[in-house]
Amino acid sequence: MDTNPLKDVGADPALLDGWLDRAELARQLALSVDTLQRWETRRVGPPCVRVGRKVLYRKEAVRDWLKEQEARKTGQHKAVAGRR
Repeated sequence: MDTNPLKDVGADPALLDGWLDRAELARQLALSVDTLQRWETRRVGPPCVRVGRKVLYRKEAVRDWLKEQEARKTGQHKAVAGRR
């Protein structure tokens, strides 16, 4: 399955390697697009960038965000924060 978010506008496919559009990220996380939009508004979800009307998520940033969520769930973030 081609997950290139800008395939329809003739962009160089290699340019967007490592990026997902909102619909693809929603599919991979089993969330609705509306949930990701709401998270962006509340600044609680994974970091994203806007390119015109497109919203893109860097795969590595999403992975980092997921790890942060896991650390919060297990209480590891307190140990990390205490070392600063």
